[in-house]
Amino acid sequence: MASGFGFSGGRPRCFAFWQEFQKCYAGTDDPKNCANQCFDYFECLHHYGERERAKKIEGEYLRKAESVAKEGRKTADVLSDGAIVGLGLIQQKEQEEKKKS
Repeated sequence: MASGFGFSGGRPRCFAFWQEFQKCYAGTDDPKNCANQCFDYFECLHHYGERERAKKIEGEYLRKAESVAKEGRKTADVLSDGAIVGLGLIQQKEQEEKKKS
């Protein structure tokens, strides 16, 4: 990391964040002033915040699916209506079949 070269010979993905942190740390008398740059660098390395947000999104999706299931629909029907990432192809096919009937 200190050399500025990654395994493939190019720049590592977090090198820009490391440079910002290093510049701040070298230019300040109190290292606590560089907490934001340090956080950005560690987030780039480990993706702690991104994982936490993804877990929250998934938890909210499952909570909504359970609440809809309690209203009388089957859980499988709720999950087939949409997913966290979906193209909507299942819904389109069902609508086409209803139009044909």
